[in-house]
Amino acid sequence: MEYCVGDVDGGATMWSADPMTDVDGDGVLDAVMLDLDHDGLVDDALADLDADGLAEHGVLGVGGAGAVTVTDDGTGTWAVHLDPGAALRWLGLDGVEHPAGAATVDLDGDGLADERLVDSDGDGLADRAFGTGTAWVDTDADGRWDVRLVDADGDGAADSATPI
Repeated sequence: MEYCVGDVDGGATMWSADPMTDVDGDGVLDAVMLDLDHDGLVDDALADLDADGLAEHGVLGVGGAGAVTVTDDGTGTWAVHLDPGAALRWLGLDGVEHPAGAATVDLDGDGLADERLVDSDGDGLADRAFGTGTAWVDTDADGRWDVRLVDADGDGAADSATPI
């Protein structure tokens, strides 16, 4: 599994390690244990929950009552707070608002509810959506999707960005 960790000078480094723990409880090893929050304890994990070989979730305080789930904002800082159990309101690509519901939705209209919603600013309205090879971003916090990112080669980095 590969994972990215940022450093103090603003750079980021890709690392590779075999998963050693199961953070989602499905019986499959899906995460590496690290000290992400610099508390001196190796009690945090970077996890590859979609099994694509690249970590996309971090869990601070694994196994503790106050465990916090985060995701990478693209810089290796693991700073975007996630509440995996929270239902989010979201706008479709047509601008129609949908009520809070399932953790995954059909944003792209392909008939499959396989896009994962994220609320990076904590206002209850999704401002990031992640599908297989595609992500949508609300860059100005108005609730409408502004940019569509495509990762055509599956390396975890956007190959194109298209205004919506």
